[in-house]
Amino acid sequence: MKKSVKAVCFGEILFDVFPDRERIGGAPLNVASRLSSLGVETEMISSIGEDARGENLLNYLASKNIATGNIIKDTQRPTGLVKVNLSESGSATYEIRYPVAWDRIEYTDRMADAVKASDAFIFGSLVCRDEVSRNTLFQLIPKAKFRVLDCNLRAPHYSDDLLIELMKHAEFIKFNDDELFEIAQMMGSEYNSLEQNLLFMAVKTKADTICVTKGNHGAVLLHDKKMYYNSGYRIKVKDTVGAGDSFLGTLLAKLLQGEKPQVSLDTACAMGALVAAKEGANPDISTELLSRFMNPMQKSSS
Repeated sequence: MKKSVKAVCFGEILFDVFPDRERIGGAPLNVASRLSSLGVETEMISSIGEDARGENLLNYLASKNIATGNIIKDTQRPTGLVKVNLSESGSATYEIRYPVAWDRIEYTDRMADAVKASDAFIFGSLVCRDEVSRNTLFQLIPKAKFRVLDCNLRAPHYSDDLLIELMKHAEFIKFNDDELFEIAQMMGSEYNSLEQNLLFMAVKTKADTICVTKGNHGAVLLHDKKMYYNSGYRIKVKDTVGAGDSFLGTLLAKLLQGEKPQVSLDTACAMGALVAAKEGANPDISTELLSRFMNPMQKSSS
């Protein structure tokens, strides 16, 4: 039986603007969507503009059973937008509008109460680009029982000092492979292998859990001083937007619910692959589809 757990995600909620369409996104929102879909009671802390996009975001969150009581309405700034550029291989680059509503998430006691009541508090570095949201985040971090940092680096919206400060407070850190090498080198690593740099970061940060995604080559997880590996799943990529976020949401959900680390990692890699095979950051992925994808030779119980 799955453990009942609660999670709070803090940060940007927005619309990803593709050449031919707009889709709801933002890394913390994407993580929240996947957590909720996997049975985790989830809440979002953010800010939207008083505009149609903001209302659409509220309706979307409600439809995904994500609590919205800590979504602030900003009368001066619009709901966030990100222009997404896709390469021929489906890899994404981003142009992030500034300033927007999620840059000004004003602290409230209600936010602090939600964080205190949660089993995990998930945040990233991008939301810290404006001092208002950054100050709110650093007020909330001490209230959390278990702090999860998704580095999710988006140049030029971060600094070395900021990353070091965020990592200092995190029990769980998620990198992609490029982020791991960049940050480890910044902190003085002279290692060249992914595993050596992962262990280097474990010593530097004191985080109990660190995961590193490797695109279509899977991921590595360091958890309770033991290393776990997944070598990836073969899929045809539509776009990579949100794949890493769904990976993180799935990995967190499974670990928080008491699943074994290897099973949690394998399931997270499969979820990330299935998301990359579909358009947009938050496609619906059923547990049945996930199971069939991971075990295609397994006969249906029906």
